[in-house]
Amino acid sequence: MIFLKLFLVFSKIGIFNFGGGYAMLSLIQNEVVMKNHWLTNAEFTEIVAISQSTPGPIGINTATYVGYTSVINAGYNEWLAIVGAVIASLSIIWLPFILMICISRYLIKNKDSLAVKNMFKVLRPTIVGLIAAATLMLMTEDNFGSFHAERARFCFSIAILASAFVAVRQYKANPIKTLMACGVCGVVFNYLLGS
Repeated sequence: MIFLKLFLVFSKIGIFNFGGGYAMLSLIQNEVVMKNHWLTNAEFTEIVAISQSTPGPIGINTATYVGYTSVINAGYNEWLAIVGAVIASLSIIWLPFILMICISRYLIKNKDSLAVKNMFKVLRPTIVGLIAAATLMLMTEDNFGSFHAERARFCFSIAILASAFVAVRQYKANPIKTLMACGVCGVVFNYLLGS
């Protein structure tokens, strides 16, 4: 049954994720697209885009949308899809919540100890790797188009990516304003292309 699988998959992702929402995207993609085939890569990419643009943590937002879409794709109705969304959302947070309650006192009390410092030194490169994996996962033909099939759209996507990176990194532009400007540019560009 898909509801039990959603509970188990998102509980596993929740407990083994380190580094926040972007780090868990590659874990979610691996489970729901590659292993269980609940979603296509294009559907997952759209879910990530929606999750980024809605308020709240991206990991929980992604779990919510994945739970809903997976149940719909399995042939159930919208009411059961809402149940799937709730199960996925709660499953991804319940084990980390309990774990943090249990270990927070120890971490606060021993934050200057060598063991805790070494643990965080080991986790930092892991988190960077998971975020890099999520970045590479999103750099697909679904997001950027194909240079051979749609040269203008592909070049525009790369130009928007580079412009946003330079604006935020070099010129310290407000990320929200940059995101909105990129969205407006994308809408105008696609309107001019006629799609």
